[in-house]
Amino acid sequence: MNKMVTSIFAYIGIVFWLIAYIAGDKEGAKFHLNQGLILAIAGVVASILSNIPVIWVLGSIISVVCLVFAILGIISAVKGEEKPLPVIGKIQILK
Repeated sequence: MNKMVTSIFAYIGIVFWLIAYIAGDKEGAKFHLNQGLILAIAGVVASILSNIPVIWVLGSIISVVCLVFAILGIISAVKGEEKPLPVIGKIQILK
């Protein structure tokens, strides 16, 4: 996979993120892989919070924010930019 496809796959979900990380251009798309991983972790947290009766609304809000951020990330990847996402853009997990 080339850089753009790898970058787009990074935002689609954890399964596609794994495919992009294993079979894609890791060095070229490292920025987008990092942001996609952060979004995937946030999505898992949102899923857990959505199952707790008292704070399910917070989990739902986080899920919607993750969806919006994923769309912003895909748009950035298609344009070939490395534009950090709001709020989570400075977090770095992958080195």
